[in-house]
Amino acid sequence: MKKTEKVEFITETLEKLYPRTPIPLDHTDPYTLLISVLLSAQTTDKMVNRVTPDLFKKGPNAKAMARLATDEIREIIKPVGLSPTKSKAIKKLSEILIDKFDGKVPATFKELESLPGVGHKTASVVMAQAFGVPAFPVDTHIHRLMYRWGLTNGKNVTQTEKDAKRLFPKELWNKLHLQIIFFGREYCPARSHNFESCPLCRVVGRKSLVK
Repeated sequence: MKKTEKVEFITETLEKLYPRTPIPLDHTDPYTLLISVLLSAQTTDKMVNRVTPDLFKKGPNAKAMARLATDEIREIIKPVGLSPTKSKAIKKLSEILIDKFDGKVPATFKELESLPGVGHKTASVVMAQAFGVPAFPVDTHIHRLMYRWGLTNGKNVTQTEKDAKRLFPKELWNKLHLQIIFFGREYCPARSHNFESCPLCRVVGRKSLVK
């Protein structure tokens, strides 16, 4: 099957399975989304959603968050892991938002990636989900599935993102990256994956590429 045929089948199948793509991280605005995405590194969305109600009750915006002590932030977010690093980043980026951006989350990749704790993937999620700018954030699910489907060589997430943007129509990126994440969680796990019963791998994948 040619890559163009794979892309067509994948997008059609995912649209049937996930016509609606609610954002998995609970948030109310670009700021709370940014903090939630930052917290989601090396943990689950479910865990993040458990700690953010208490965090955002005390720090619903950059100004309020900057007033909190780093130790107070750390104590609240401890269950998500990496709390020493994440609490410092949250405190510092909130101060920077106040000093440089009038307390608002900037809507450019360059400015977002200049903030502490904000890498390209986090910036991509915020640009796509908060501001509607076409982006294709690559997490472990997308990286794994793009490789299983033979759409990338799987060397690194940077290459996977380039391949995804090259293959899939730009107007689908923001919805599609969520659809792939949902699919990976439901049908295509990293371990104990059933190739023959997977709605996509059994058609567009190759067993030699499953890992």
